[in-house]
Amino acid sequence: MLSSYLVNNTNFLDDISSWEDSIRVAAQPLLDKGNITSQYIEDMINNVNTNGSYVVIVPGIAMPHARNEGGVLKTGVSFLKLKNPVLFPDEKAVQILFVLAAEDNEGHLDLISDLSSMLIDEDIMRKVKEVESEDEIIELIQFAEEQDI
Repeated sequence: MLSSYLVNNTNFLDDISSWEDSIRVAAQPLLDKGNITSQYIEDMINNVNTNGSYVVIVPGIAMPHARNEGGVLKTGVSFLKLKNPVLFPDEKAVQILFVLAAEDNEGHLDLISDLSSMLIDEDIMRKVKEVESEDEIIELIQFAEEQDI
């Protein structure tokens, strides 16, 4: 369940200096817990540099991730909410980042699919943008999971 991955893996900040730093800060809880190595963070940044802002899945929300080439030790998800948006390439303003780290490609696709299907729901997406605490984001995602959104 997606919600269980977020326990103690969230950050809330006012500002951040660059989209690269937003990925670093969003991924920090996973790095601290040993889910990922610093190489995985660089892989996610390189992904955006190479492929553009495809990680911005809906306006305001990015889902940075990369292929596991040794940088993911254990599957995990982390969350960062910014009060003021940071600009990703192509002038895409982002306030929310969900960092996905999956041990294998199948798990990776499952995480992306689960999160994407939740965010397609307008009500859920709006509420994600309004959360103010870790408890709120976890409760919201648990609700979405229970509703099978």
